[in-house]
Amino acid sequence: MEKFATVDYVIFVVYFIIVAGYGFWIYSRKTAANNSSKDYFLAEGSLTWWAIGASLIASNISAEQFIGMSGNGFEVGIAVAAYELIAAVALIIVAVWFIPVYLKNKIFTMPQFLNNRYNETTSLIMAVFWLFLYVFVNLTSILYLGAIAISSMAGGGDSFHLIMVALAVFAVIITLGGMRVIGFTDVIQVVVLIIGGIATTYVALTLVSEHFGLGKDVLAGFNKLMEDSPKHFEMIVDKPGVGATQEEINKYLMLPGIGMYLAGIWIVNLNYWGCNQYITQRALGADLKTARMGILFAGLLKLLMPLIVMLPGIAAYVLYKNGALQEEMAPGGVFHADNAYSAILGHLPNGMKGLALAALTAAIVAGLAGKANSIATIYTLDIYKKYINTAASEAKMVWIGKITIVVSIIVAVLFTWNDTLGIGGAGGFTFIQKYTGFISPGVFAMFLLGMFWKRTTGPAAITGLISGFGLSIFFNEFATKVFGPETWLYTAYINKSGQYEIPFQICMGLAFAFTLALMIGVSLFGPKENPKAFVLDKKMFKVEPSILVLIVVTLLLVTAIYVRFW
Repeated sequence: MEKFATVDYVIFVVYFIIVAGYGFWIYSRKTAANNSSKDYFLAEGSLTWWAIGASLIASNISAEQFIGMSGNGFEVGIAVAAYELIAAVALIIVAVWFIPVYLKNKIFTMPQFLNNRYNETTSLIMAVFWLFLYVFVNLTSILYLGAIAISSMAGGGDSFHLIMVALAVFAVIITLGGMRVIGFTDVIQVVVLIIGGIATTYVALTLVSEHFGLGKDVLAGFNKLMEDSPKHFEMIVDKPGVGATQEEINKYLMLPGIGMYLAGIWIVNLNYWGCNQYITQRALGADLKTARMGILFAGLLKLLMPLIVMLPGIAAYVLYKNGALQEEMAPGGVFHADNAYSAILGHLPNGMKGLALAALTAAIVAGLAGKANSIATIYTLDIYKKYINTAASEAKMVWIGKITIVVSIIVAVLFTWNDTLGIGGAGGFTFIQKYTGFISPGVFAMFLLGMFWKRTTGPAAITGLISGFGLSIFFNEFATKVFGPETWLYTAYINKSGQYEIPFQICMGLAFAFTLALMIGVSLFGPKENPKAFVLDKKMFKVEPSILVLIVVTLLLVTAIYVRFW
């Protein structure tokens, strides 16, 4: 794999100067009068709809998507795009029904929601949990995968730790400016991300067409992908039958056919986009129309992600299957599907490699900045201000937020330095899904019932939090041992480790269903209407014609994709 040429470094340095310079310009425009804690953490009232949408995507698309989901595309194909397509629909639900509840009740953090709706105990438990999750799962995995990918592009060697530190410093520079700087610099990050991603896809498809003697023809390359590996262009993974190969079983365990559309994929997306601090934070400082427009704009951008993230992975699969990329997919003799994106990047021409590096760096830095800002927001507003220094001034809270950002990034670097948490062994995307998936059913059940059922009580929320976590562990780790491999609830398959396993998304659906039932049961023993319930007005959920047009366009595009690749 060739290292970077001078033109690549020039392109990357120009990108860095533009982002840092633009961020400094935005930061310098702020005055002491509007530098309040809400302005710093939420950019209250200053983010436009396009900045909100771009920032949502920039925070969402990071190293785990570029590297991890491209690897999943290598293994499974376009079926992995379900995460992105259902996300676009989930963003419609969040924009129409969730955001009005948050804005009407002046919710600025997710722990605040739990405190206002349920009780302080639930709020504190989840505040601490989210801090640990964001620092030890999200920040570490983004740093690790990002440093690995860029180090691989640079030719390997001893560059891993230097690159990790450089990414961390870049992220701190952006994050210390507050949400306003993050939001507007994310617009540049997304533009670079999309241009660089499309350029990588273009090169991937031309590599395929050239390998098969078809010249540099992008369309011919795409058609060759579909001709060579038609199963990689099916949205629904078939349920393994008798005599199924281990590869077919592994695909189904990852994406269990129609079953995942009845279970986990909705919980994953609605919890991530609707109940997640570093996502919803972008919209919480805006008015309703601006927030909705931004969220729906993010949904449209989300539909580009399969093109940018998964097609290079499928191209790498076809090339590897037909004798190319052997060394790139198995450096040192060890094959790993997550090498797919880096394998394609290594074949980019000079100049374009610098653009791809800028795109990948944009995704990594935006992801780190978004998480770090949310860590600072939760710690400062939900822990420091409430339990440590209740009399803290606005300036003091902003200062504490900045310290928290630096500390969280340093801790993440320390735990990533020698891969203390074992991210590399699990695979970055799997690592994140594993640890967030255990808590998602309980958290989503708490938020869903808390918003839309007035009878839900505080004890029910605690029950949901504990049972959601416990049931997730049970269905994932112990259900097959207690009930046997097959019951009326599910069919388990032997995974690559030789153990019976229920598809992860089915486990999430089962845990969510039982958690919901338990919470409803506990709430029925309480008052018919919880005095802490939110007051909902049907007018809150009405949408303007411009909003409706965006919704219809998104749904039509998603439908068209499913009809074409079902």
